[in-house]
Amino acid sequence: MTAPVFVVDTVPGAGSFLLDGPEGRHAVSVKRLRAGEDLVLADGRGRWAECVVVSAEGKDELTVRVDEVHEDPEEEPRITVVQALPKGDRGELAVETMTETGVDAIVPWAASRCITQWKGDRGLKALAKWRSTAREAGKQSRRTRFPEVADLMTTKQVAALLAGADFAAVLHEDREHPSGALATAELPAKGSIVLVVGPEGGVSPDELAAFEAAGARPYRLGRSVLRTSTAGTAATALVLGRTGRWS
Repeated sequence: MTAPVFVVDTVPGAGSFLLDGPEGRHAVSVKRLRAGEDLVLADGRGRWAECVVVSAEGKDELTVRVDEVHEDPEEEPRITVVQALPKGDRGELAVETMTETGVDAIVPWAASRCITQWKGDRGLKALAKWRSTAREAGKQSRRTRFPEVADLMTTKQVAALLAGADFAAVLHEDREHPSGALATAELPAKGSIVLVVGPEGGVSPDELAAFEAAGARPYRLGRSVLRTSTAGTAATALVLGRTGRWS
């Protein structure tokens, strides 16, 4: 898919459709789409339509002809990354690159060693920013299913999530704590894979114990140490390649 993607609440059926509001403004004023050009309308949940521009009106209205409507199934295995809250804007960077890579769900995690704290209105704004970033990165990368960004989870909630996974891994390397290589781990062809990325200070011993009790083993990506904002993207790419989703 190479045509630009615009998000709608409900993908229309065949016929004429008016794209207006923020998406219409972006199509007309930013993308400068004109009659005869292709675009895609998607709901971010797998349903999408191939469309052709009929006409542009003003600065924020685009009339399109809906030709064909499609429904993309969920891919397997489903990949979820539990992302400890990074400092500054590195959270949005992590969400953006993981979305572009192909992750299916992102879970913000309030790890004990996180410097950043999501509390009150600040936390709500930060979560909204992550969700907006996932949506925009999904459009940019021409995805028809955008990753779900969950509410902030505690360590106890993350452990429960790991307990229900078909494969669960904590990206952690410590000379005093043996870890396996994610590149050689036995991965399921279906079901769910959950990867945990710790904060800058690493996963604490108590957290590691809680996750191991839930069935998650520690794994390493390689010899180099990746930042928390890039580890999830690297791990997602590795898993996508190894499970055949990138074939």
